[in-house]
Amino acid sequence: MEGQNIICFAKDWSDDPTSNNHVMRTLAKRNKVLWLNSIGMRKPNLRSRNDLTKIARKLKSFIEGPIQVDERLWVYTPVVLPLPHSSIAAAINRQILRQTIRFLRRRLGMERYQLWTFVPNAVEYVGMPGEDLVVYYCIDDWAHFSYIDGAKMADMERRLCGLADVVFCTARALWERRKPWNAETHLALHGVDHAHFARALDDRLPMADELTSLPRPILGFFGLVHEWIDLKLFAYLAERRPDWTIAIIGNRFVDVSSLARFPNIKLLGRKPYEELPRYCKGFSVGLMPFATNELTRNVNPIKMREYLSAGLPVVSTDLPEAAGYAEHCHIVRTPEAFLAACDEAIATDSAEARRARSAAMAHETWAAKVDEIGRLVMAVRGRR
Repeated sequence: MEGQNIICFAKDWSDDPTSNNHVMRTLAKRNKVLWLNSIGMRKPNLRSRNDLTKIARKLKSFIEGPIQVDERLWVYTPVVLPLPHSSIAAAINRQILRQTIRFLRRRLGMERYQLWTFVPNAVEYVGMPGEDLVVYYCIDDWAHFSYIDGAKMADMERRLCGLADVVFCTARALWERRKPWNAETHLALHGVDHAHFARALDDRLPMADELTSLPRPILGFFGLVHEWIDLKLFAYLAERRPDWTIAIIGNRFVDVSSLARFPNIKLLGRKPYEELPRYCKGFSVGLMPFATNELTRNVNPIKMREYLSAGLPVVSTDLPEAAGYAEHCHIVRTPEAFLAACDEAIATDSAEARRARSAAMAHETWAAKVDEIGRLVMAVRGRR
């Protein structure tokens, strides 16, 4: 896909990179992209420090106007009423966004555009002037997040699937449930920034300073620490292997006080994406301690491919999307098996094994995945 204009509804650009960022940054190499920061999937909690900080950040971003973050990629924060299930708010927001998008299209030279969305509540804004194609990129089963009105979000998603010209799903479970809603529903498994994470295998790359003085082995995790992560599994490992270090990297959105009593658990906070290979270089194992429930049955963790690209042995709970990587990952169902798999991964790892794991991910780049997505989109457009 080349020479197209794309306006997309997504999460906040400045958050940790996810498929939203990778897909749009890749498309922007040959297309013009306007990224609209999150329009809110729930009513904000004004007693929450995180929510208040986010509101302040959004207002600052709105005042700054569209920011060019790449040659063909702009990021803009629209100001809308954060009431995703209010019909009155939706009507007001439609008028706000209609005028906002009209102004930005003129400023950026986007006469006609494809509308892409990674969030189902954007269904309220399908059909704006200049739109000539709608793409829904489904990355989660939104109905199962505890902090979202699941029933209403599921209704929005079903309506969006019906209106979209193309639907992409990042996990097989998502694809199976959504394909009856739209004949142009396709499986689009995640890619990986292989070259970035493979830097961990380069002898010239120094290990992250924070890890150099920690006892080894170091079992590492990076990503959001949220409701889908099994904190009890971290505690189980730390209690039974007090000589191990458990390094947890990422913002925390749940109470982690239960981990404070373990001196070998290190909560290192969020780190820049650019620095993650330096942390991977110090890890003995990459951990995927996902809770097992309906929400995680539909996830396809990018971190699995990132760990493997860095050469790390991976130990994961039993996620359906991890099954295709059983040759390179230890996939287990119980805490006891998770611990045993970590023991085995540490004992059997080698430089040769790390190179082989990384090489296995070399063909799963975002460039390759997005090329295929683009071909499907343009085929649909051609038929229309």
